[in-house]
Amino acid sequence: MTERIPASAQRPHRPHRHHWRRDVVELAALFCAVAVADAIANLVVHGPRGPVLLVASAVALLITAAFHTWWARRHSHAPPPTDTAPTEPATATDANADGTAGTADTAGAGSDTALTSALWRMRTTVRDEPGSLAALCIALARSGVDILTLQTHPLPEGGTVDEFLLRAPQQLPSADLTRAIAGAGGHSTWIERADAHDLVDTPTRVLGLATRTALDAAELPLALRQLLGRCTIHSIPATTLSGRPNAGADAPVEGVLEATVMRLRDPSGGAITIERPYLPFTPTEFARARALVELDARLGPRVPRSRDVLTLPEGNEITVRRADGSDLPAARAMHDRCSERTLGLRYHGPVADADRYLGHLLSPRFGRTLAATTASGKLVALGHLLWDGDETEVALLIEDDWQRRGIGSELLGRLIGMAVEAGCDSVYAVTQASNTGMVAAMRGLGLPLDYQIEEGTLVITARLDATPVSSRLPYELPGEPRGVPRSQP
Repeated sequence: MTERIPASAQRPHRPHRHHWRRDVVELAALFCAVAVADAIANLVVHGPRGPVLLVASAVALLITAAFHTWWARRHSHAPPPTDTAPTEPATATDANADGTAGTADTAGAGSDTALTSALWRMRTTVRDEPGSLAALCIALARSGVDILTLQTHPLPEGGTVDEFLLRAPQQLPSADLTRAIAGAGGHSTWIERADAHDLVDTPTRVLGLATRTALDAAELPLALRQLLGRCTIHSIPATTLSGRPNAGADAPVEGVLEATVMRLRDPSGGAITIERPYLPFTPTEFARARALVELDARLGPRVPRSRDVLTLPEGNEITVRRADGSDLPAARAMHDRCSERTLGLRYHGPVADADRYLGHLLSPRFGRTLAATTASGKLVALGHLLWDGDETEVALLIEDDWQRRGIGSELLGRLIGMAVEAGCDSVYAVTQASNTGMVAAMRGLGLPLDYQIEEGTLVITARLDATPVSSRLPYELPGEPRGVPRSQP
């Protein structure tokens, strides 16, 4: 409950100065008024027409009062003149960079400026001293740049990293912005184009990333990438496929921050390494990333449990759902039912080592996996979307008896939809030219494809930024015959 202080009490008290000249003038005016009143009284009492003069004076006063009332009402409702405008004191937003007040038509041109402007994200390092931030703001104002948001990140060794979201004229190149910031004392400046998503304030964006991480363990690497910008994230398992300890997987609980590299302990074992060579991480960014990892550790393994029931052209029903480590025994049983050729086309190595990859592939830390099961619960197909640093790999494994039925197209379409949702620019598939099923499924996406053959291995890259795939449901992608999906909780 707050107490309102009267306006009179908020003003500072000023001592009243006594002026003797004012008293003399008031006293002289009082004497003149008494003399005039005495003359009028003598004229009314002793004059021949005193009563008539008194009545005439009263009538004149009434006419004057009525005229004054009519004049005031008429001009109080009159519209303001159009050729003049009231002037207001100049505020900080109306001032130019040199300190002079801006013109009145600057605000009116705001809508036109927004149509010819560009959004930029910029970071720069300045000395931690009074006036350093003001110098940057003045330099940006002189270039006609509007500061939309500002964050400051103190550095332990001194100095401050200032992060801006800017709206600049469309014709202003980034090099001019960098030179203006350098002239104002900024160094190690980094700048890139922004979009409308960057207009969301940082607390709201961090809460959204935390919510996505809480719902799906596979979202942690994506959340870290969106939180920290353009960076490379590697999940290093605690042991190699052969069972030996993995180098670089011994991150401490509190994590390690080393300029452009941070290492955090992975809750599922091993470590998460984040690299950003173009700009050092700040302690604030390190604290936010560690908070997301701690949230993932407290919630434990989790994947969404939604599923789709598909009816294949021959009438069989299969269920498509997310898979995790609990599906490891069923996946190994499917390996036993697959032929050596099918396993060789999928894993590109010795068939005996196929089971070793399953623990890595089914872990949500390294990507997302879809499983296709029959009505009896038997696992017959796996589709993987794997985070590979800055790139994304897609892979399919279909049991021999269930191939050529459209299951691969269904899984691939959903994996592509996940990649688009995760903000991936492209996905690639590693296979062989003899794997006509995988080649046909990639071609059936209707996306621009790039083919590259190296030592008998075919790499097919699908560009996701060329076609608005997100506007179509995954099972609506063109391609091979497919079943009819039916959502099931």
